[in-house]
Amino acid sequence: QVALVESGGGLVQVGGSLRLSCAASGRHFDGYDMAWFRQAPGKEREFVAAIDWSGRRTTYAYSVRGRFTMSRDNAKNMAYLEMNSLKPEDTAVYYCAAGRMLPNEWDSWGQGTQLTVSS
Repeated sequence: QVALVESGGGLVQVGGSLRLSCAASGRHFDGYDMAWFRQAPGKEREFVAAIDWSGRRTTYAYSVRGRFTMSRDNAKNMAYLEMNSLKPEDTAVYYCAAGRMLPNEWDSWGQGTQLTVSS
C-alpha cells in the first residue's frame, strides 16, 4: 500500500480554476492506478477521475468531463487534478485513492481536501 496526502483545496469563485495534488509515499507508486473521488455534504462519495499506472489512460465522470484533467508524475510520486470552469456543485471533499481501475478496487485513501466553489 501507499500513504496518500492531498493538498490544494480551498475557496474558489464560480468559473475559477484550481489544481489538487496527491503526494504518495511508499514503494512502487508506478504500480498503482490512481483516482480522485469526492463527497459533498449529505451525499455519497462519487468517482471523479482515474488514471492508469503509465499515465496514458484516463477516465472521467460525465459531470466533470471536459473541465477536469487528471495527470501523474511517477518520478515525483504525485498525482494531480486540474479543475477548470468550477461550479457550485463541485463543492466537496476530494479524496485521492490508489488501486486498480479494473476491477475498480481502491486500497489506499488520503484524508481529503476541501473544495468550496462560491457563487
